Amino acid sequence: MMHYELPELPYTYSELFPYIDTETMEIHHSRHHAGYVNNLNAALKDADIHPESLEKLLENISGLPRAIRNNAGGHYNHSLFWKTLSPRGGGFPSGELSEAISRDFGSPESFKETFRAAAAARFGSGWAWLILTAEGRLKVTSTPNQDNPLMDVAEEQGIPLLGLDVWEHAYYLKYQNKRPEYIEAFWNIINWKKVEKRFRDNS
Repeated sequence: MMHYELPELPYTYSELFPYIDTETMEIHHSRHHAGYVNNLNAALKDADIHPESLEKLLENISGLPRAIRNNAGGHYNHSLFWKTLSPRGGGFPSGELSEAISRDFGSPESFKETFRAAAAARFGSGWAWLILTAEGRLKVTSTPNQDNPLMDVAEEQGIPLLGLDVWEHAYYLKYQNKRPEYIEAFWNIINWKKVEKRFRDNS
């Protein structure tokens, strides 16, 4: 049976400071994400389900127990989130992704405004996403809780290229209830090289 593990981060807990503080990173990764991994393994064992991959599991999530949906989503979402952050991030993408953003949103700033709005408007806990649709277009969307656009229950489906965690545990120690400040800080630590690679690999 496939056994999922907590991925190591490509940076230390303190390296995203001052945009994300050390204590938040440590709690978010070693407790929240670890909890999703442990609970996913337990839920799959209880249901005697042996997924081919995490992605395939998510694509057919509607027929599975809620515990699998929540924890498989939590594991996938956080794994992507960590990969697309970097202490040397920021700026803006180049090449084909930059061209696609201008094509589908009108301009880089228009994309950022659309993403900010989606992240700020998500009521309660959830995620904001930049996705690649089946038609090959870029789109901004959001999902509640630990759902994501790979799931067959998502209102807007596509391949996630970039995601922002807007659960309070992702930002509350530093930003309290000021989610817009956390969203703004996010632009300084995006690893656009990783996002560009996901775009190329899935185009």
